[in-house]
Amino acid sequence: MSDHLGIYLDRVLDGLPFTLWATIGGIALTIVLSFVAGIALLSRRRGVRAVARVYVEGLRGSSEVVQLFFFAVAIPIFLGVTLGSTPQGLLVIGVLVLGLNHGAYGAEIVRGAVRSVPRGQVEAAIAVNLSPRQRLWRIELPQSLVEMLPSFNNLFIQLLKGTALLSFIAVPEIFKKADELRAVPAFSRELGVIYAIELVVYLLIALAITAIMRALERIAARVAGRPATGRALRPVI
Repeated sequence: MSDHLGIYLDRVLDGLPFTLWATIGGIALTIVLSFVAGIALLSRRRGVRAVARVYVEGLRGSSEVVQLFFFAVAIPIFLGVTLGSTPQGLLVIGVLVLGLNHGAYGAEIVRGAVRSVPRGQVEAAIAVNLSPRQRLWRIELPQSLVEMLPSFNNLFIQLLKGTALLSFIAVPEIFKKADELRAVPAFSRELGVIYAIELVVYLLIALAITAIMRALERIAARVAGRPATGRALRPVI
């Protein structure tokens, strides 16, 4: 057992609030952008679909690291302003980039899930004279939510792991705080222990996200009157 284990734990815990805030903030923004862009991709208006498609393909097709530096460095230079001179300001930039990037992926999750709603239900809604907006909010979204949640679970875990990229713009999250110990000769020989601690912390947060999402999936399935995705159907007696 390392004699410096307490130091390593303290170091990681110092960065934990920034990692958690980046994860929570990024997830919140991802949810909003996913539904806005995903529904826009289904719009009957070509212009709305085009704008949503540019956002989705532009963010998915470019590097997340480059996006970070674009918002943290390039935009302040273009505008002549300082967007993030403090850890909190840099964290806001990080949350913005995480949300924008993962929201682009989430938009396709929403679009695909809504499209997967059985055609018979959509036709039944048309038969009772529901408007496209009413069909979306009363039939398609409630039914498709069960299909979305497992994919969103994976997306949120990817976002969590992406918080380590914020170290590139000096956000003091857990990877940045622990990685700073590499410059100390007494600690540099125990990098395996340091990174192992980080791996465990990321794993625990990921397990918490998974537990929450599975609970939400069960609730959504119950509300929609259908089985949760990936679970076997119970025989009807």
